[in-house]
Amino acid sequence: MRPGRIGQKFLMASVARVLYSRMVIDTDAKLDAYLETLREAEWVAVDTEADSLHAYPEKVCLIQISTVQGDRLIDPLSGMAIDPLLDALAGHELIMHGSDYDLRLLRKHHEWVPGAIFDTMLAARLLGLAQFGLSHLVESFLKVKLEKGPQKANWALRPLTLRMEQYARNDTRYLKPLSDQLREELNRRGRMGWHQECCARLIADCAKPKEVDADEVWRVKGGHVLGPAGLSVLRELWHWRESEAVRANRPPFFILSHEVLVAIALAAGDQSPYERHLPRHLSERRCDGVQKAVEAGLSVPPQDQPRPRRIISRRPLESERRRFAELEVRRNDRATELGIDPTLIASRSTISDLAHDWDQAAPNLMCWQRNLMEGESIRDPAV
Repeated sequence: MRPGRIGQKFLMASVARVLYSRMVIDTDAKLDAYLETLREAEWVAVDTEADSLHAYPEKVCLIQISTVQGDRLIDPLSGMAIDPLLDALAGHELIMHGSDYDLRLLRKHHEWVPGAIFDTMLAARLLGLAQFGLSHLVESFLKVKLEKGPQKANWALRPLTLRMEQYARNDTRYLKPLSDQLREELNRRGRMGWHQECCARLIADCAKPKEVDADEVWRVKGGHVLGPAGLSVLRELWHWRESEAVRANRPPFFILSHEVLVAIALAAGDQSPYERHLPRHLSERRCDGVQKAVEAGLSVPPQDQPRPRRIISRRPLESERRRFAELEVRRNDRATELGIDPTLIASRSTISDLAHDWDQAAPNLMCWQRNLMEGESIRDPAV
């Protein structure tokens, strides 16, 4: 007897759920069984998903891994120890796409940094591709159209929907064949060394612990309009919002936006009523919290109030302006020859530093960038 339409859907969903459960590694036993496969893998592609739009502070919710043996989803929220997984990954050059955020997340939450990566987004940019999103690259190079999927989904929810699982797997499934084609093109154009330098620099930058300046962290956009009293209120409001965001497990902008913080601080600093700036949806408890923060800010003695940031602008000499113009033309000419974004070679601020003091600024450049900025005209071997 053939099942009805509802029965067929139920059967398909059940099969999909079984396949999904085999795909997700969420116990120590499952992870132990997978580690040998991972250690012996010829290549490894990695991505992560976080819940930065839904929780505060954010956390790594999912680690996607693809090898020649297939795709796996690692669940860091399951309570299992993932250090053995990270140790197994350490022996590989990881294929990633737009890895900056992923590397910073893994460094921040798991104190882990890979030894080597191949970043497909960096490769695409160094080849001069104007569109370097993963979906576009996969469609352009592999003729596979990826569903945009639940990009803003809450990745902390369990179980993941089948659509979320499929989206997550697609983030790594095509990275190996994509990287093969990009690697071939980088070698053909003589830019493989550039890419290796960029990836090494990215790893080094992400490995550095982020230093937090206690006098800068609370200074939000728009705060430059505030005087010392208003800044004192803003500082108290910012710290209150941080504690409230952690308490609610919601990003700070869900509590109060930067604009509202500044508006309240500006009114309070000018001894004007600030209540009209409070959103209508704000609870009575949070209104009380805002009031206490405002009162605490206004009670700070004048000598202890924060001061506006003084932006010291250095007026360049005429000779420095000429060097800047020459370096900018040189950069743009090299970028045109190579068909890449000029800012990959040097940003305007970098050019300004070079024009001011070449000997001090040049060591901060990667070797390939420095060669181009020194005036060497480099054309593709294929041209």
